[in-house]
Amino acid sequence: MHRHLLALALALALPLVAQAADNDIDKINGAARVEAGQHAGNVSTVNGSVHVGDNAVIQKASTVNGSVELGDHVQATAADTVNGAITVGASSRVSGAVTTTNGGIHLQKGADVTGKAGTVNGGINLDAAHVGGGISTVSGDITVGANSRVEGGILVDRPGMFHFSSNSRLPHVMIGPHAVVQGTLEFRREVVLQVSDTAQIGPVKGATPVKFSGDMPTN
Repeated sequence: MHRHLLALALALALPLVAQAADNDIDKINGAARVEAGQHAGNVSTVNGSVHVGDNAVIQKASTVNGSVELGDHVQATAADTVNGAITVGASSRVSGAVTTTNGGIHLQKGADVTGKAGTVNGGINLDAAHVGGGISTVSGDITVGANSRVEGGILVDRPGMFHFSSNSRLPHVMIGPHAVVQGTLEFRREVVLQVSDTAQIGPVKGATPVKFSGDMPTN
């Protein structure tokens, strides 16, 4: 009898041991959290946000309905959501892509994304940050802030057949002072493109750049 109970206890404990070994945090409902300085594997939930504290090291951070927030000096391989915004904290590094469908992307000062940063319904804001795989959106403004750097160009795609929006305002794309965008800036829909006179950009397709001086455009 005791032998059977021991075997049952071991069998029940095995999934817990495997989960601990993988170091994943996997939830269905509610926020998934990694505290500051902790190491974890994949951090995911379905209905809730993902919060990763400063100086943490993780693999992928993902959710379906909720935001993804990476603190400062975080290391991650990827970050994605469907319905929610993504924030990558100051001096954090994501070695893969940062993507959302319905939500904006904000890369804070010194953030480094090796892959792409892409959304469909939302804006993208780089604050002296770096993106190595290009940035893209359909509906939303793009701000490549001062001293930011983008490789892989910029794409503002045309709305698809099932894309509905009550907002008739044109997307604004701003390339700030001393920013660098390598690759083609391609616009498949009408946009307002404003480029600092100290910025460096690649070839532009589908829009006419309007130069500005100073920190920001006047309009």
